Amino acid sequence: MTDAVFENAKAVLARVEAAAQRAGHPVTLVAASKMNDAARVRLAFDAGVRAFGENRVQELEEKYAQGAYAGAALHFIGHLQKNKVKNVVGKADLIESVDSLELLELIGRRAQALGITQRVLLEVNIGREPSKTGAMPEAVPAMAAAAGSIAGIEVLGLMTIPPNTGDREKNIQYFVQTRNLFVDIRAKKYDNVTMSILSMGMSADYEDAIACGANMVRVGSAIFGQRHYT
Repeated sequence: MTDAVFENAKAVLARVEAAAQRAGHPVTLVAASKMNDAARVRLAFDAGVRAFGENRVQELEEKYAQGAYAGAALHFIGHLQKNKVKNVVGKADLIESVDSLELLELIGRRAQALGITQRVLLEVNIGREPSKTGAMPEAVPAMAAAAGSIAGIEVLGLMTIPPNTGDREKNIQYFVQTRNLFVDIRAKKYDNVTMSILSMGMSADYEDAIACGANMVRVGSAIFGQRHYT
């Protein structure tokens, strides 16, 4: 129910804060608001959520025009098609799903045309799943290194969505692997790469992700309820 969004968001914020205190580092909650209208986004905002993530460009543009994200950070967290780069750069505070060097270059060119620096995360396909987007783990360091020669972008870190195995221990291992990759790249000190954000963990596993080093989590159904696809 719509009325539940406010209380759900409060509860998730409290659990994120508790997990962050246990882990010893601050954590940003990104409410994944796919298939939820502007009014529901504002309910989560009223509860204290200050970052929202959208998977679909059309939805992002519609709610952006309606002022759904006013006072909050807007993240793009879905697969970004190359022909949609122009619709997202400059609107999204952070693009979390950059999965190729070509996409990174396109984002940089668009940002330069707008006279801005677009902040991004590199998406890692940590489970090597053919059905998912994201760069293979071994390709990510080269993408980070190449960022130094791309004007208009700043790589703030990594994002991943582990396989849905139903096995908590396997899930944790994927988080650990991504954390290790994050640390390795951060140690290289590439230009245009700050490695300050590790975005991993969703409704079912965000507390485990935080314990493994995530400082950004993307939570949808635990706040907005289950999505009903048609």
